[in-house]
Amino acid sequence: MLSPIDIEVIRNALSAAAAEMDVTVWRTSRSTIVRELLDYSTAVFDADGWNLAQSARIPQHLNSMSAALRTLLEKFVVAEDWGPDDVVITNDPYCGGQHLPDIVAFRPVFHEGVRIAYVGTLCHHIDVGGLAAGSYAAKATEIFQEGLRIPPVKLIERGVRNEAVWSIIRQNIRKPDLLLGDLQSQIASLEVGRTALARLAARYGAEAMLEASKRILDMSEAAMRAAIAAMPDGTYAFTDQLDDDGIDLGKPIMLNIALTIAGETVTVDLSGCSPQVQGPTNATLASSNSAVMFALMSAALGGARGENFAMNAGCYRPITVIAPEGLVVNARAPAPVAHRVAITHRLLNAMYGALHQAVPERIPAAYYGCSYVTTFQTVRADEKRDVLVEIEIGGSGAAPAKDGVNAYSSGMHNNSNIPIEMIEAQMPLTITRYALLPGTGGDGQYRGGLGLVREWRVDSPRCFFTANMDRFFSQPYGLAGGEAASVGKLDLLRGTTTTPIPPKSDNIPLVAGDIVRLETSGGGGFGPATARPAAARAADRRMRYV
Repeated sequence: MLSPIDIEVIRNALSAAAAEMDVTVWRTSRSTIVRELLDYSTAVFDADGWNLAQSARIPQHLNSMSAALRTLLEKFVVAEDWGPDDVVITNDPYCGGQHLPDIVAFRPVFHEGVRIAYVGTLCHHIDVGGLAAGSYAAKATEIFQEGLRIPPVKLIERGVRNEAVWSIIRQNIRKPDLLLGDLQSQIASLEVGRTALARLAARYGAEAMLEASKRILDMSEAAMRAAIAAMPDGTYAFTDQLDDDGIDLGKPIMLNIALTIAGETVTVDLSGCSPQVQGPTNATLASSNSAVMFALMSAALGGARGENFAMNAGCYRPITVIAPEGLVVNARAPAPVAHRVAITHRLLNAMYGALHQAVPERIPAAYYGCSYVTTFQTVRADEKRDVLVEIEIGGSGAAPAKDGVNAYSSGMHNNSNIPIEMIEAQMPLTITRYALLPGTGGDGQYRGGLGLVREWRVDSPRCFFTANMDRFFSQPYGLAGGEAASVGKLDLLRGTTTTPIPPKSDNIPLVAGDIVRLETSGGGGFGPATARPAAARAADRRMRYV
């Protein structure tokens, strides 16, 4: 039997393997959305497909990858026919995926003929076809318009590339060299993870690895139950909303949640959320569960008893989610889901609003709660086309004893920004402004973080611009008397004329000299504004935050 020290050594080694996989993707990927924006995740799973260890990457991905792998094993791939040199991929949201740009890849790990684990990577690829470059079409009304759907399939079988699958992918996307390069990066990452686990198994043996996996998950479950038990029992309700789905303009999408804490378990009822919508602002249940799990795990980590435990599938066991099919949080095929992260961002905000009622000392005000997705497809004089996908951010919400952070990647994503020099060196675009936006954070005893402003100038003869955004009408809320933050704004500057751009728009034609300007939301304030110290007010003015 393994000692507690052995368990900790193995647990940390598994986390190190996930981190090695992370670095491999970063160092070998081709596209700016993966290499610079860092929109990818890596993880290690037990022999049954449950998340065991993960890199410090994207919560939206990491808390759903188990669901993807479990779906593959339950419905699409026979585990006994999945060999050690086989790589299975999919991007289909209705086969366990997220949205079509996210291609997830898995590979089993064996030791002396015994399957001991799986390793997995997920990358947001720069384009998988569809109505708009970047495959983030704002006006899609069914998933078939959003891009290439890849069912669960062996991309590599017995160590040999399935060339037919590679050819189908290449033929249906706008930037094949970038996507296929990033896919090779994922495959390399899986090999790094497999090698790390093989080293570990050579030291401890297959049976010990299986025992350690079970005990690691059980330990996280026990810690999660203890953290929940420390929260006051009760039912806590909260509502947040999205502006609309881009099709039925002006009709808010409601997220009504009821969170019930009973002893060491939590039930989250999402039955009151809006029915699924025509546009792509829908999410599958796996996506929505990511937000629920992230909210509860992050709240548990701040527990009064100082719980500190490994984030893995063991943490999911005390949590039950109720979400009937056909809602925006559990969409039914073939609903479009490209902007599913808008749902999960806002669901996280709603979860935090409910949790604030239970543990007010741990929960911050609302962050910007939206991925501001912008896509430019430039067309040069020789008809060469390039694609840029950027995901902008805003300000984080103020905490119970701390100001919010300015222009900080919060909540369901964990992205970096793409360096201006990288964009301008590779594409006929110029970033003419990139700065914090004064006055965008909600006022309060503690001020919300500031949003930002970013401007792109088109330098090619032609360009097509797509936007998929929210928070242009519904403000990020404040808590405990704090004020709400600003809303977003998107404009086209052409000569001396400024024209508003709808935040959910596809393929707007631009010409050389046009400037697209985006202003993002700040975070909500915490506590009454009258309680903010004079010294803090003076510092705000000195730093030009207001």
